[in-house]
Amino acid sequence: MLQVVVIGAGQAGLSAAYHLVRLGFTPYDEVVVLDRNPEPGGAWQHRWDSLTMRDVHGIANLPGAPVPASAGGERANEFVPSYFASYEKRFGLPVVRPVLVDSVERIDGGFEVRTDQSTYRTAALVNATGTWNRPFIPWYAGIETFQGRQLHTAEYRGAAELAGQQVLVVGGGASAVQLLAEISEVATTTWVTRRPPEWRTGEEFGPELGRQVVAKVEERVRAGLPPRSVVSVTGLHLRPQEQPAWDRGVYTRLPMFDRLTPDGPTWPDGHHQHIDTILWATGFRADLAHLSPLHLREPSGGIRMEGTQATLDPHIHLVGYGPSASTIGANRAGFTAARALRNLLKPNA
Repeated sequence: MLQVVVIGAGQAGLSAAYHLVRLGFTPYDEVVVLDRNPEPGGAWQHRWDSLTMRDVHGIANLPGAPVPASAGGERANEFVPSYFASYEKRFGLPVVRPVLVDSVERIDGGFEVRTDQSTYRTAALVNATGTWNRPFIPWYAGIETFQGRQLHTAEYRGAAELAGQQVLVVGGGASAVQLLAEISEVATTTWVTRRPPEWRTGEEFGPELGRQVVAKVEERVRAGLPPRSVVSVTGLHLRPQEQPAWDRGVYTRLPMFDRLTPDGPTWPDGHHQHIDTILWATGFRADLAHLSPLHLREPSGGIRMEGTQATLDPHIHLVGYGPSASTIGANRAGFTAARALRNLLKPNA
């Protein structure tokens, strides 16, 4: 039986694996990392080509190896996977891929991790599956009747495929702001959100604001509530590259429509608009379906947490979830989970 199975090889999973090995768990004999992707890079390898390192909000250093210098124009879906690949190789991390985890169930003295390849038995579990594989599209009346194209940001590949169209962008997060800027250069855009956007001015996203965000998310997960997005706490920030779109009036926001018709949205006041494509920039949900047999969820829908540990079982840690969803938070969570499991499984080490 293994000591620890880590599920997911993104930022949080690699951080946890690094610290587990550093704290005395033998690669492959005592700890393995199961990754569903065929190549290193986590969710970064799936992001759209137009997302550059200049666009991302900083990539935190993985423990023991800083992010390589960047000129800013490199494609994020190439630069970050290259960094992750070299990191795995440099530290000999025990990543097995591609392996899709179907379910995790309790057995006597541990857990049984069932995958599309084989079954692993382990004393403890670190879940680092993130959100990328669970894009969220809300239901609206008539959504199934719309005859245009619908895509989520997870499927977006670039503005060129939308050139000359009437595009409806739905969502009030940072992705919507970025994609509106580039799509509006080649198409006519309309922006709708559930709530009026709150713009953050003056204050940059620094350590103090970061601590405030983590504290508010931690408060929710300690209560067993589903974590909210970072933007719901920080507000939206307009970057220099998006200023021209602001000047063109691209960020004039409309309230949510009442229903969708085959031709486009209709608002409660009867206003109707023709739309060719709907881009749902409506975020993601935590990818935790494989943990359902463990019955960790509270009636409120979240998993009650103390730090990275699931309150119901000290052998289960979630990293990259809730307050550790950011890249910086994921690194810290990896260390916290590894140290806790070392103390639990190897108290005399």
